[in-house]
Amino acid sequence: MQHMIFAGRTDIGLKRSNNEDAFAISHDLRVGAVADGMGGAAAGELASKIFTIAAMEAFESANDRSEKEMTYRVKMAFSLANKRILGHIKQNPAHKGMGCTAELLAFHDNGFVLGHIGDSRTYLFRNGLLRQLSQDHTLVQEQVAEGLIRSTSIRTHPLRNVILRAVGLDPELALDLLKGKTVPGDLFLLCSDGLTDMLRDHQIQTILNSDKDVGQKSETLIETAKTEGGKDNITVVLAFVP
Repeated sequence: MQHMIFAGRTDIGLKRSNNEDAFAISHDLRVGAVADGMGGAAAGELASKIFTIAAMEAFESANDRSEKEMTYRVKMAFSLANKRILGHIKQNPAHKGMGCTAELLAFHDNGFVLGHIGDSRTYLFRNGLLRQLSQDHTLVQEQVAEGLIRSTSIRTHPLRNVILRAVGLDPELALDLLKGKTVPGDLFLLCSDGLTDMLRDHQIQTILNSDKDVGQKSETLIETAKTEGGKDNITVVLAFVP
């Protein structure tokens, strides 16, 4: 079984009164997850925790580490979290609108399976270059894809935070699934938008290209995002393939 090195950090940032982000990592299960809650205060915080707990539960009962099994478990995690959040809302109507964006990355012996929904992101840093694997499920990103606005307008667009997909908003969950091979030296970054709203890709790439270990890199990412303003909660999970 391939050995993986994980590190995860979360920070409230400089402007928020509570942390609605959550993350979970398991070296044994070779799984990492990041969730960013929506719905305000307690509701958003609870949604992100529901997701990370469901993610770990889904993989604890895995039958094997095949790509097929990991794909099944990623889908199960999102489905389980979605049902739990919708069930909570049914019992607590005041929490209507509660949900979370989420990234869930699982490794098998030959590669990875990524589940993605919302505007949290997953990147792959390979051979000194950073590449975004996920695509934001936002109104602005959809307008870019349709050619209505330029990609350079995303960071400053007034509707940039309008999210089109999230866990807990609809019984039918529209999940993006990505699969790929891994090579030694790959470094995966899962993060909430509290990081990417503050740092540009070239800044992230420079930090990941440093000689620091994954724990130090995760700390540097968060501290740099705070230096740039820290306007939201900031969460990162790094997964390194030795």
